[in-house]
Amino acid sequence: MDALAVEIENRRDDLVRLAQDLIRIPTLNPPGRNYREICEYLRARLAPQGWTCDLIRAHGAPGDSAAFPRWNLVARHRGGPPGECVHFNSHHDVVEVGHGWSRDPFAAELKGGRIYGRGACDMKGGLAASIIAAEAFVALYPDHPGQIEISATADEESGGFGGVAYLAERGAFDHVDHVIIPEPLHKDRICLGHRGVWWAEIETHGRIAHGSMPFLGDSAIRHMGAVLEEMERTLFPLLMTKRSKMPVIPEGARNSTLNINSIHGGEPDLGPDFTGLPAPCVADRCRITIDRRFLIEEDLAEVKREVTALLEKVKAQRPNFSYEIRDLFEVIPSMTDREAPVVRSTAAAIQRVLGREAGYVVSPGTYDQKHIDRIGKLKNCIAYGPGVLDLAHQPDEWVGVDDMRDSARVMALVLDDILRGASGDSPRPAPVA
Repeated sequence: MDALAVEIENRRDDLVRLAQDLIRIPTLNPPGRNYREICEYLRARLAPQGWTCDLIRAHGAPGDSAAFPRWNLVARHRGGPPGECVHFNSHHDVVEVGHGWSRDPFAAELKGGRIYGRGACDMKGGLAASIIAAEAFVALYPDHPGQIEISATADEESGGFGGVAYLAERGAFDHVDHVIIPEPLHKDRICLGHRGVWWAEIETHGRIAHGSMPFLGDSAIRHMGAVLEEMERTLFPLLMTKRSKMPVIPEGARNSTLNINSIHGGEPDLGPDFTGLPAPCVADRCRITIDRRFLIEEDLAEVKREVTALLEKVKAQRPNFSYEIRDLFEVIPSMTDREAPVVRSTAAAIQRVLGREAGYVVSPGTYDQKHIDRIGKLKNCIAYGPGVLDLAHQPDEWVGVDDMRDSARVMALVLDDILRGASGDSPRPAPVA
């Protein structure tokens, strides 16, 4: 076993404790709880080991407020000689708990080699693995060339605008050469990028009238029903014909997809405490939110035109039909080349640690690579980390201890290859705080 593998194996218990401590800080998004607490925890760990740690609040970003400020941590370790910069980026926020748990979602219970808890898989297990990898490497090679950075950033689960996007807009990646995002894509797979997304709101219009005389009004809900019927008849079959050469997982995501996230029509929901009956009115407004995921082979303008053409078709066939469509959110697909330096280095490390060739995948949904690519202008970026993607956002989410250890070994070898690749220096022990 090589020196880095031994160093990481010796830190196995520390890896478990670190992952558990991170899970026990409930950084729920929304609304954005305990962001500063988790950043302060990481600073207290890393600063005594010689890391320069900056806490950065994303003032003015979506969601940022006095009650729920958007805090990020960027920690940097400079070695001796000049060299390249390797950056590990993890988001520290987690989604709501939801129902169906059989254990406390923030107890970080260790059982059967698994740590359970909200965020264990997505992605505090990956954050912990990257920290252990970097600490082990620095302990052996304190005077390493170049720089190592670790960031724990806000709001990836809600678009990343209070985290990586905010940092990228301020030049945080201008000096960075390689980025690894430890998302849970399995320890033997390299995620090269993700599909694109367009969220939009479609609203149909009607005219209010008494529910006993609907012929005097015009139901926006019925108009929306015609839109949904046309989607079923033409748009969904069209999307099934669009298939990507990107290695998207799971298999169904190789096709373009459309999800209707929500539908609201007529009177507002008056809440569980309201005990009366609704007023008898014809709905004069109906809205749906659509979530269109598209492929790198598709053009966003054409994606939008398909929906607009559908609405115009309904308008031509249906008296008094009118609508509005509003853009909410859009991301262009991103995919790093398989020959990029960070890809090659990670693939070689997977081969060394696991004894098998790396798989190459693309995520069905977006993650913070979009901001590093589009805003930070850095293509040399991948997602690689421990965990099973299907467990993300699920009840009884977990991450395997062995998977974290193996991923930490891979990430440490990437550091060794990129920062010391031409060096034959022997490891030199250094005290670990």
